[in-house]
Amino acid sequence: MRTTKGAARTQAKKRLFKRAKGFVGGRGTLLRTVKETLLRSGAYAFRDRRVKKRNFRRLWITRISAACQQREMRYSQFMYGLKKADIQLDRKQLSELAIHDPQAFDVIVEQAKAAIA
Repeated sequence: MRTTKGAARTQAKKRLFKRAKGFVGGRGTLLRTVKETLLRSGAYAFRDRRVKKRNFRRLWITRISAACQQREMRYSQFMYGLKKADIQLDRKQLSELAIHDPQAFDVIVEQAKAAIA
């Protein structure tokens, strides 16, 4: 007499279906389709955790660039000036400053301009 997986198989299926909760149609009810969908969704999740970082960096750069243009300076010049002035603020902090504390950002821009000249 051969042994079957029994309760372990049921548990394994349960785990998969729990992860596929909310999926539409066969993607949430058919075992093979659920397995394929979960594999693909895992790959997308892995990829997009990295894409998210890129997108936020792009957003911060856009914000800093806009703030610099208002102060008659190009983004590239600003970043070069920061490097020369040895100001070590990352783009996230700079974009937050540009939005929430324009006076502080003005001071930083002036320091960057002074470092270039």
